[in-house]
Amino acid sequence: MAVTTSSSKHQLLILALAVALVAGLFLLPKVIVKPKEGKGMLAQDAARTANRDNGAATPAVGELDEHGHPAGSHEGATAEKPHMTLPPAQRREISALVAKFGAETDQTAKLRLAQQLAEKYKAVERFDSAGYYLEQIALVRPGEQTWKRAADEYYEAFSFATTEERQKLLGAKCQELYGKVLKNNPDNLDAKTNLGMAYMASTNPVQGITLLREVLAADPRNEKALYNLGLLAIQSGQYDKAADRFRQLTEVNAENLNGQFYLGVSLAKTGAKEEARKAFLKAKSISPDPALAASVDEELKKLQ
Repeated sequence: MAVTTSSSKHQLLILALAVALVAGLFLLPKVIVKPKEGKGMLAQDAARTANRDNGAATPAVGELDEHGHPAGSHEGATAEKPHMTLPPAQRREISALVAKFGAETDQTAKLRLAQQLAEKYKAVERFDSAGYYLEQIALVRPGEQTWKRAADEYYEAFSFATTEERQKLLGAKCQELYGKVLKNNPDNLDAKTNLGMAYMASTNPVQGITLLREVLAADPRNEKALYNLGLLAIQSGQYDKAADRFRQLTEVNAENLNGQFYLGVSLAKTGAKEEARKAFLKAKSISPDPALAASVDEELKKLQ
């Protein structure tokens, strides 16, 4: 899988967290796991706002504060996106659309507003808000693609989650919506892969592994499944298995940046220093990102 726009958003955070990952602070699914991008317990306050910091329920109608939250919220910018604030004009625009959506009675017009809101929230990286509005469309026009569009936005939010509570909260929603995708098309491997990662943040992680293995059984060259299984092996301290997964991944696509980086990480943990050095240098050659270069240089120092 070539690096996509969505996955490139995750790379900086993934690579910056590499040391913590190896130390056991791995956050699913960065990966995703990204991230876009696990899924499983969305029973909390269904009236809470559907933004990246407050959960996955219906957004409140009303003015937004300087951080893009409903007026009266005390959340502010988050650890997930500390820089994420909205200028006043953008806040007002979204608030007006939310109010119109809540008041609209014509279904066609309401769906049009839902699409606009999904696009606005996605543009400011409030992915679960975007997912909420896309879900409203899918509820009226159910189908594989409409459910997947909603599920993918929740998965994006899930992939940025920095707490276990957030992972479980958003993971639950992903399980629900990807389940609807697979009910329409059991062979949608991307949905099955994301669903597998969602289960990793649930009380049934074995189900997640099973789904990822099913994906590889159907498509042995599936980069996303290989990548996620590799990261899960790192998380569990199975560095030999991780190296095997990332080696397979880089054989499928030598330009997979994350695959090369984590191949280096896993090889270093097995003591294969020369191979690890080659993988790290390959990763560094793929991207000019200074954060990546800094992460690689730090790992290379450990190999000396």
